[in-house]
Amino acid sequence: MARAAESPGIAAGINQIEGYLLLQSEREAARERARRLTGRLDWLTSAQRAEVERAYVQDQLAVTEQTLRTVVRRCEELRAEYQEVYRTLRHRLLLACLLGAAALAGGLAAALTVR
Repeated sequence: MARAAESPGIAAGINQIEGYLLLQSEREAARERARRLTGRLDWLTSAQRAEVERAYVQDQLAVTEQTLRTVVRRCEELRAEYQEVYRTLRHRLLLACLLGAAALAGGLAAALTVR
C-alpha cells in the first residue's frame, strides 16, 4: 500500500485497523489452539476446560504481545541503522559530485587559459 501520499491521520487510522485485525486474528488462533489442547484432556470438567482455555489464550496473547514489541524494537533499530548508512552515502555522493565539479571547473579553467 502506498502510504507516502496519505495524510498522517489516515495512515494512523489504517495502522489502528490493521493492529485491531491482527489482534482479532491472533485471539481466534489462540482460542483454537486452546480448544485443541483441552480437547485432548477429556478428563477436565466443563468449568476446568473453560478455565484452562481462558488461561491459555491469555498466556498466548501475552507471548504475542512480547514478540511484537521485540519485532517493533528491532525494526526501529534497523531503521536507525539504515538511515545512518543512507545519510553517510548521501554525504559521500555529494562530496564526490563537488570534487568532480571542482575538477571539471579546474580543467575547464586550465583549458581556457591555455588558448
